[in-house]
Amino acid sequence: MARHVTRGYQSVESFEEWWHLPDGQTLRVITNPHPHGGVTYIYENVTERLDLESRYNALIRVQSESLDHLAEGVAVFGPDGRLRLCNPVFSALWKLPEDALADQTHITRISHESARSPADRAAWVRIAGAVTSLDDRREPVADRLERDDGTVVDYATVPLPDGATLATFVDVTDTVKVERALKERNLALEEADQLKTAFIGHVSYELRSPLTTIIGFTQLLTGSGVGPLNEKQRDYASYIRSSSEALLAIINDILDLTTVDAGIMELELGSVDLAAVVAAATEGLQDRIKEARLTVAIDIAPEIGAFTADEKRVRQVIYNLLANAITFSPEDDTVEIHGRRDGGDVVLSVADHGRGISEDQIDVVFDRFVSDPTGGRRRGAGLGLAIVKSFVELHGGSIDIASEPGAGTTVTVRLPLRQ
Repeated sequence: MARHVTRGYQSVESFEEWWHLPDGQTLRVITNPHPHGGVTYIYENVTERLDLESRYNALIRVQSESLDHLAEGVAVFGPDGRLRLCNPVFSALWKLPEDALADQTHITRISHESARSPADRAAWVRIAGAVTSLDDRREPVADRLERDDGTVVDYATVPLPDGATLATFVDVTDTVKVERALKERNLALEEADQLKTAFIGHVSYELRSPLTTIIGFTQLLTGSGVGPLNEKQRDYASYIRSSSEALLAIINDILDLTTVDAGIMELELGSVDLAAVVAAATEGLQDRIKEARLTVAIDIAPEIGAFTADEKRVRQVIYNLLANAITFSPEDDTVEIHGRRDGGDVVLSVADHGRGISEDQIDVVFDRFVSDPTGGRRRGAGLGLAIVKSFVELHGGSIDIASEPGAGTTVTVRLPLRQ
């Protein structure tokens, strides 16, 4: 500081120095020698200005680095339509020469350099319109552009408060290709499933008529109208009849599912007594229950009362659930059927104490033609639970299955009291 004062008396020209004080302040000192003698010192505290400039420059550097490393192409145009800034992705995406990206380049030139096809030109016309619009309320523009080179670009414009416009460009080619591949695959799977369903339904219709005839003639043979049969003949006829009836049941199940898929199944709604329907379904399985030496414990809460549903379909639901439980129950065991009311729903559960369902199977038990490979007492066609799910959902209800290997399985159905 003393040297500064001495130098002021020795110099004939004005000069300035910056003093950085120990307390963190910065002073700008201007020394101005007077021609007739003496020196004038001007002291300016520039601490706040330097701090502001430092923070501003740091912010600009951060913004510049962020902009340059974005995956999207970004360009900002002023109210006059001239380019203010852009990042490398923008120039690479549109393959623009460096002179076209100079500061103050008008959007018309950038549009001309970028538009290499009618689709490009149409997109840039929309972007230029958004940038140079004189409307009081500038609306943002957003669209997707499919270019001739196969790339797909999502572009958008955003009006900025100072009258400028931000334009962003995102290359979504890979995303679109994956999306299209997934859609095509899904469509192919749906068409294949529809073809399979139509084929099975058609074949089922063709099979049911001759099968009904076989069952009818078998009933005549086992009756007394055509003469006596010996014991072996009667056994053969009985096997034919039971096998035909089992096959007819499978065909009817397939036709029911096909009808549900086609959306043409109509429910015959009426008043349903759950206790009576459970009793009827249980009676239909008495032979299998006796064969397995099982006990069916039925607990239907009396306060359920009557609810609105298709009695035939509800009976099919209970029949299939009970048949499934019988199949996987050990001999001399108990199958439990519980019914209760929960708010506006009727809740029915069927539980067995069999070996349960493994984790890898529990996600597919409601799929069609899927049965447990290890099997139970009887190996079915894998349609029972699929039919249950379809009929329950047709009533606007839901179904849930809980199982643990070695601890049995419980299937719970919820049906609304009113349709």
